Amino acid sequence: MGRKIVIAGGSGLVGKQAADMLARAGFAVHLVSRRPSHALAPGIQEHVAPTADWPAMVASIKPDVAISALGTTIRTAGSRDAFRAVDHDLVLAFAKASHDAGTQHFITISSVGAMPASSSFYLRTKAEMEQGLRNIGFQRLDIMRPSLLTGGRRDDHRPGEALGILLSPFVDMLMFGPMQKFASTPSAKVAKAIAALAKPGDNGVFIHENESINALAG
Repeated sequence: MGRKIVIAGGSGLVGKQAADMLARAGFAVHLVSRRPSHALAPGIQEHVAPTADWPAMVASIKPDVAISALGTTIRTAGSRDAFRAVDHDLVLAFAKASHDAGTQHFITISSVGAMPASSSFYLRTKAEMEQGLRNIGFQRLDIMRPSLLTGGRRDDHRPGEALGILLSPFVDMLMFGPMQKFASTPSAKVAKAIAALAKPGDNGVFIHENESINALAG
């Protein structure tokens, strides 16, 4: 059996694909979830409980690698505070629980353009989440910064993203050089990149935007 993986957000667009790929590759994959998922692939174990109980579940799993595919939108969450509770607070709580359980490798999905000084509340929150992860002190931290995610099926309806996905082939044609990092990112490529990163590697903090994600995905 391969390395032991725990994933939060394993029912989401990228998380589900990553979990399936990791299970097929022989990793022992565990999901921590608030609600049961549907049609889990063989080799995936799901632990369903309120988020307050996640630390105890993670401690019992003792994962080698923890992956956060948690994420929502302000529209879906209903308010800025509710959005931050997921994309910042819950990510960091899951990360701390993983570190306390002995995990030294953490992978998270953030966003291209994440900056503390951004005028966008969404991007500021992502940047603050990233800094919080750095402060926890993992031996290796991989931060995925995709642009608009395309492909696959979401459990929730996101009208703004749906329009962006429809227009993305035309917008992507205008992305050259440094702007390429803002081109849409296939969700399957992010999942493949995460699966590749789950193997042992060098210590440090690594930022992965489109160029790096494409290279890792192969």
